[in-house]
Amino acid sequence: MRLFLFLIICQCAINSVKTHSASSPNVILLMADDLGIGDLGCYGNRTLRTPSIDRLAEEGVTLTQHIAASPLCTPSRAAFLTGRYPIRSGMAAFSRVGVFLFSASSGGLPSEEITFSKLLKQRGYATALIGKWHLGMNCESSNDFCHHPLSHGFDYFYGLTVTNFRDCKPGQGSVFLKGVQKSLVIPIEIAGITLVSLAIAQYIGFLKVPFQALGYCLLIATISLVALVFFFYHFRHLNCFLMRDHQIIQQPLSYENLTQRLTKEAVQFIGRNTNAPFLLVLSYLHVHTALHASKDFRGKSKHGLYGDAVEEMDWSVGQVLDVLEKYNLSDKTLVYFTSDQGAHVEEISSSGEVHGGYNGIYKGGKSMNWEGGIRVPGLLRWPGVIQAGVYIDEPTSNMDIFPTVVKLAKAQLPSDRIIDGHDLIPLLQGKVTRSKHEFLFHYCNAYLNAVRWHPGNSGSVWKVFFFTPNFSPEDSNGCYDSHVCFCHGGFITQHDPPLLFDLSRDPEEKVPLTPETESRFYEILEVVHLAVNNHMRSLHAVPDQLSWDNLLWKPWLQLCCSSLLQSCYCDYDSEESLLEVHSG
Repeated sequence: MRLFLFLIICQCAINSVKTHSASSPNVILLMADDLGIGDLGCYGNRTLRTPSIDRLAEEGVTLTQHIAASPLCTPSRAAFLTGRYPIRSGMAAFSRVGVFLFSASSGGLPSEEITFSKLLKQRGYATALIGKWHLGMNCESSNDFCHHPLSHGFDYFYGLTVTNFRDCKPGQGSVFLKGVQKSLVIPIEIAGITLVSLAIAQYIGFLKVPFQALGYCLLIATISLVALVFFFYHFRHLNCFLMRDHQIIQQPLSYENLTQRLTKEAVQFIGRNTNAPFLLVLSYLHVHTALHASKDFRGKSKHGLYGDAVEEMDWSVGQVLDVLEKYNLSDKTLVYFTSDQGAHVEEISSSGEVHGGYNGIYKGGKSMNWEGGIRVPGLLRWPGVIQAGVYIDEPTSNMDIFPTVVKLAKAQLPSDRIIDGHDLIPLLQGKVTRSKHEFLFHYCNAYLNAVRWHPGNSGSVWKVFFFTPNFSPEDSNGCYDSHVCFCHGGFITQHDPPLLFDLSRDPEEKVPLTPETESRFYEILEVVHLAVNNHMRSLHAVPDQLSWDNLLWKPWLQLCCSSLLQSCYCDYDSEESLLEVHSG
């Protein structure tokens, strides 16, 4: 009898654990930066070593048609956090620049937006973002932190508020220099010619211009030029810094053991929250340039510094999986791995080394809505709850993570706004075989670039392009002359009728279909145009967070951990590490 009661109690305890893990699982979301889908072993790479990431595929589900909501960092990450197309939150640019470039810009993810971190925090989850944010920081003052991660539902933040730039690492060149030179040459020439012409006109008596006015014009032009030179000369100190919560702890950022530091923070966060549900977003700086790798990985891969960075990131993923096993949390934790967009194919170092990744068979890359720019890794693992070793070739989106984790946490999806993502769990468990995404809309900044249509009664995945980027050189696979492709004007070619591809037959987007090669050509275009009209009617005007006014550097928003006279220098992070070593 006692044995019988003991067995019943044990079974109840087991059921209780299963129920707890299924109703409020831990959530770990791993996001790489600019990683190509072809860089991973589980997606076909045979030379880069990614055993830890491949392990997620072996023990979970591999999504082979996982789509980023944008081919650029800022809008893609906004969509990921909110489950909504970035055009809905004002996080899609009408100007040429589609991402935040400066820490002292006033744009960012609006406070009205609801992130999955906010909803999970309300459900009692401990929440942390470690790594890259790139969704703004301040609005009106240098300490209002209106766009900061802690204002969007995260309890803890350790990382960069902007992004990793070449300019942040000495000797790696500049992403701004060429653009600034091109942009400044003509205005400086015009200003110079105008001032000289006015001076000559004044001298010969043809035109009377007050010397005071000429002096003011010259003074304003000189101050503007000096301010610009000062800003870009000190770019690294002003924009490349590491924060813990609201405090700068390292300015400028040091790349020494950076991935180890991020990984250590992630492991420690998990260790602090073994007895309560947690949400961890580990947003890697790898493999965005400036490329970096610690001495344990440098020179070890077959693909130079880029390969070293990929393999170091894989090591970090392994550390996270190991700590879950250490605390017996693997069965209670949903782990997701992705990239914010495809590889940046135009990234080539000043010495000619390829610093961009590999998008496999797919055309194009970052900043483009060709498949290489938006088809990204999508790996999900939750032992005992979702399928293992399964490949799913249905259209899914990084916006789907929002409703997926919100429902797992038993939180309420917002009812006052459109959520464009769909819960992935039924698909991951094999309860359904079709994605809920009949249509996916692909934006290039704020411009609708292409539409994907997966009819419910067909295996075809139609993709319609309204315009495409002009590659430079023409026979290349990217926009090498401008470093990224742009979305309007002379940078694109409009198509009327639109280009049509069937990705189920032509995933490389090599041969556009025509009325002669596809009998339903006009019928397909008609359905897509109707879907576009319905989608456009669902959009509402919102403030443009990436307007020039919101993008430009504002000195009064600049954070500095010391003073400008001390070049905004501090290194509390290294000091803390030394204290830990000595105390250990």
